[in-house]
Amino acid sequence: MKKINLSDCAHCALRRENRICLTPSGKASKGCPTASGKKETAEANAVYKIPEVKEFARQTSIQEGECYAGRNKKPYTRHPVKPRIQEICEFAKKMGYKRLGLVFCIGLAREALLVTEILEKHGFEVVSVVCKVGCVTKEEIGVKEEEKIFIGQHETMCNPIAQALIVNRQKTQFNILLGLCVGHDSLFFKYAEAPTTVLAVKDRVTGHNPLASVYTSGSYYAWINKPENK
Repeated sequence: MKKINLSDCAHCALRRENRICLTPSGKASKGCPTASGKKETAEANAVYKIPEVKEFARQTSIQEGECYAGRNKKPYTRHPVKPRIQEICEFAKKMGYKRLGLVFCIGLAREALLVTEILEKHGFEVVSVVCKVGCVTKEEIGVKEEEKIFIGQHETMCNPIAQALIVNRQKTQFNILLGLCVGHDSLFFKYAEAPTTVLAVKDRVTGHNPLASVYTSGSYYAWINKPENK
């Protein structure tokens, strides 16, 4: 693979108020893509000029601002007030969407029903598709018997491509992912035609709160820093 200078925002050593990405007079740290990625920024700016892209990005920024209360107060301290499900409803209304896709894991079927009821109360038409749609056996994609969860039994594979094709065919305008597995979500993103957002991701151990293990990676989850631990 050709050696390139990799962007490294995660290791930025500058204080927020001194970063070039946040203030025009700021400085660049090592691996700063704001300093080295002017070509990509210019290309992105050209894409933002496409009317439908510009409107999507504009409404996204408006929604972001509306998630904080008291912005007219000086000095201002950020005060978030809206949970993500509310944000999704408000943003979809801003964009004029009527038909939403809810693509979910069967392990979150109860949550999917609750989400659907909330969306319907907000006036949306919901197309919901479970991950096991199609009842396709895991052997179809080469999974061995010992690689199944339930060894010795029929096991239906997760089918994110079918989920994508179904919401595509039913003309959803905006899709919401709820708890798809790592990789299955990637396939859905790849094959879905409408824009997609994520309400929640799957984390079987932390009750679908994957940052819990990140936040405690220096204490209770310290073992996660050792690749040899499986």
